[in-house]
Amino acid sequence: MQLTAIGLNHQTAPLSIREKLAFAAAVLPDAVRGLVNSHAAQEAVILSTCNRTELYCIGDPESIVEWLADYQQLSVEEIRPYLYIYGCSDTIRHAFRVACGLDSMVLGEPQILGQIKDAVRVAQEQGTTSTWLNALFQKTFSVAKDIRSGTAVGENSVSMAAASVKMAEQIFPDISDLNVLFIGAGEMIELVATYFAAKNPKMITVANRTLLRAQELCEKLGVNAAPCLLTELPEILHQYDVVVSSTASQLPIVGKGMVEQALKRRHYMPVFMLDLAVPRDIEKEVAKLNDAFLYTVDDMMAIVQQGKEARRKAAAEAETMVEQKVCEFIEWQKSRQSVPLIRALRDEGERARRYVLENAMKQLAKGTPPEEVLERLSVQLTNKLLHSPTRTLNKASGQDNELVDAVAQIYHLHHHD
Repeated sequence: MQLTAIGLNHQTAPLSIREKLAFAAAVLPDAVRGLVNSHAAQEAVILSTCNRTELYCIGDPESIVEWLADYQQLSVEEIRPYLYIYGCSDTIRHAFRVACGLDSMVLGEPQILGQIKDAVRVAQEQGTTSTWLNALFQKTFSVAKDIRSGTAVGENSVSMAAASVKMAEQIFPDISDLNVLFIGAGEMIELVATYFAAKNPKMITVANRTLLRAQELCEKLGVNAAPCLLTELPEILHQYDVVVSSTASQLPIVGKGMVEQALKRRHYMPVFMLDLAVPRDIEKEVAKLNDAFLYTVDDMMAIVQQGKEARRKAAAEAETMVEQKVCEFIEWQKSRQSVPLIRALRDEGERARRYVLENAMKQLAKGTPPEEVLERLSVQLTNKLLHSPTRTLNKASGQDNELVDAVAQIYHLHHHD
């Protein structure tokens, strides 16, 4: 069993693959528990976002890949070309880079850190983390904080939410003249809706599976926003110039037929549609309709590259800090590996102390002079503590130079050939 990270992201896999391997929030607790119960891993954390699915584990990499393929009802051959598999040091480095936003589509974006914290919390609630992953992610959160405060990696970046507004403005010159529909009421929709609300659109509607959550988001936005249920979409879709969707649904919510009907009722006025969900909320065939401008998370790459040079310099500084932190964590790991040996050594010394002390107490009880008892105690204790290293050196017969040097170093001795 080893520390490993197995996953895929926006750099290694297209959206069509990422959505097949994504874990919905509702199934994540069962999934991470199932991974550990399968014995493919002793510890596990599953991170699943619109841009990545990653499994951080103490386990056998190949067994974890097989579990992932089986869970998602795919073959290993189908997913292997898109996966990266990291060993111990690379896993530590990758976790640090992801948490700092160095591996994100939007360099330095802060949302990923919260997503990792949520993933770790779910794993801890399911009892799938222990010594090593708890230590790794505790250090990961600390590193992310240090790098964000010590570098400018989070500055000069265009967030996914801000980019959404910029993309809409490429089609419609004035957001204030538009009706905007948000499908879903989760964290991503809240971020995007906040940016759109700042542009004072004519109307905002939040459609969600539950009306209460939609109402709560509308109140937060503090503008002309109204909630509705997802079941109302076919009847109201034609009213909106901008549609942004991000739900946890495993199946599309908005189909091509629904959009075709909406365009007819709009007299073919254009509609900007942004699907930020993985798996997709809007059927990809909608992109084939002339007056529907459909974009996904993968289409946002160009617009989020603004300020690239400033971020490149900040990223170089952050990468240097990451390497330093990786070395620190690896050294800590090595020191922790010797703890059981140190504990066993001290236990052995304690047993020897108690043995000779009990003998000394018996001698004192018999009336043996204290000076004689102390002399015997010191000799017995010395013999007991030196018996094992002396016997080991005698067995080595001078042939094991590393052992001889180690004993000399431990006892601060100068030995001669």
